[in-house]
Amino acid sequence: MVVLAAEQLKSKDSSDLTAVMADIGARARAAAARMALASTDAKNAALLKAASAIRRAQVAILEANRQDVEPVKGKLSAAMVDRLELDPKRVEGIAKGLEDVAALADPVGTSLARWTRPNGLDIERVRVPLGVIGIIYESRPNVTADAGALCLKAGNAAILRGGSESTRSSRAIHRCLVEGLEAAGLPADAIQLVPTTDRAAVGMMLAAAGTIDVIVPRGGRSLVERVMNESKVPVFAHLEGLCHVYVDKAADLETARRIVLNAKMRRVSICGAAETLLVDRAVAATHLAPIVKDLLEAGCEVRGDETVCAVDPRVVAAVEADWTTEYLEPIISARTVDGVRGAIDHINHYGSHHTDSIVTENEATAERFLNEVDSGIVLVNASTQFADGGEFGMGAEIGISTGKMHARGPVGVEQLTSYKYKVRGRGQVRP
Repeated sequence: MVVLAAEQLKSKDSSDLTAVMADIGARARAAAARMALASTDAKNAALLKAASAIRRAQVAILEANRQDVEPVKGKLSAAMVDRLELDPKRVEGIAKGLEDVAALADPVGTSLARWTRPNGLDIERVRVPLGVIGIIYESRPNVTADAGALCLKAGNAAILRGGSESTRSSRAIHRCLVEGLEAAGLPADAIQLVPTTDRAAVGMMLAAAGTIDVIVPRGGRSLVERVMNESKVPVFAHLEGLCHVYVDKAADLETARRIVLNAKMRRVSICGAAETLLVDRAVAATHLAPIVKDLLEAGCEVRGDETVCAVDPRVVAAVEADWTTEYLEPIISARTVDGVRGAIDHINHYGSHHTDSIVTENEATAERFLNEVDSGIVLVNASTQFADGGEFGMGAEIGISTGKMHARGPVGVEQLTSYKYKVRGRGQVRP
C-alpha cells in the first residue's frame, strides 16, 4: 500500500504521485464493491459515529482551521475567507449534517418499477450505487464531510481532493469520517482524501476512466471549466451560482424587500446568493428605490442600469460584464426589465442555470416563470439562499448540478445512485 504524506509528496517526482493516485483508485474500487452491499444499519452507524467524532474533535478541527485561515487573510477575498473559516457553530453544523444524512431513507435497493411481460419475464428497475465518485473542491472544508457522508449513504466510495487553502481542516474532518467507518466495520478506504495539493493529482483523477465513475467539481469557473474540458470521466457540472431575483409588477413591496435583502446579504459567499436584481419597469417608480436603499444601507454595492442609477446617487453604473459576474461579495447588479418576458429572457441569456426567483402575487405569472426559466432551481416568493440540499430535506448536498444529464439541482443521496434491471425468468428463450 502506497501512502505518503502531503509534505513527502512535494519532494517526490511524478512517478511517485502516479503510483499514489493509482493505489488510491484501486483501494476505492475495492471499497466500492463492499459498500454496494453494506447494510443500511452499518452505513447509518458509520455516519452517527463520525458525527460523535466530529464533536469530540472540535478543538482540533478549529485549530487546524485556524492554521488554514491565518496565512490567507488579506490574500483572499472576505467571501473566500468566510467559505473557509469554521467556528463552533459551523462544526456543530457539520456533525448535525452527518446525522441528518443518517436519518434519510437508504436509496440503495429501492424498487423503482416492476412489471411482467406477456412471455412471463419479471422485470424490475432497482437503485444501485454509482461506484467510485471523485469530488474536486475548493476552500470549503465542510464539503469533506458532506460529500463523504452522501457517498457513504448511497453505497459509494469517495475520493476527495480538497483545495490547498483548507488542507489541514479537511484532514481533521476526514479523520473523523474514517473513525466512523472503522467503528461500523466498513472499509476505511470508502472515503479517501488525496494527500497532496499538487494540481497534477486533479489531472490524474480526470483521466481515471475505469477507476472513477463520476467527477463532481465544486469551485469557481476556472476549476469547473478545466474539469469539463479535460475529464475522461462523466461529470456532474456545478457551474457558478449566477442567481437572480425578479420583482414583478404584481409583487408585494414588503415581501420583495425582505426576499431581495436576504437573497443577497444573508451570506454573500455561497452559490445561492443573488447576484442580479431585476425589477419590472412598471413598478420601478414604487419598488426600486426602497429595495436599492435596503441593499445600500446593508453595506451592499449596487451596480445598476440608467434607471437604477437615477434612484440613488450611491449606485454605480453597471457595465456589460456585471450581468455575467458571480461576485460572492456584497455587490449586486440591478436593472429594469419589461415584465416577466424581459426577466425570463435576461435570466436565460445571462444566467448559469443555477437558481432564480420571482416575487409576485400573480399566480399565472409565477407559473410562467417556473415553466420558462431554464434553471435547476426556480422559486416563487422565496429567497435564492434556499438553494441547498439541507433546506430541501436532503440532509446535505455535494453540489448544485447545473447540467441536465442524470442529476439537476441539489445532488444528494438519490442522485448518487443509478439503476439496473433485474430480470427473472422461468427458462424463457427468445424465438
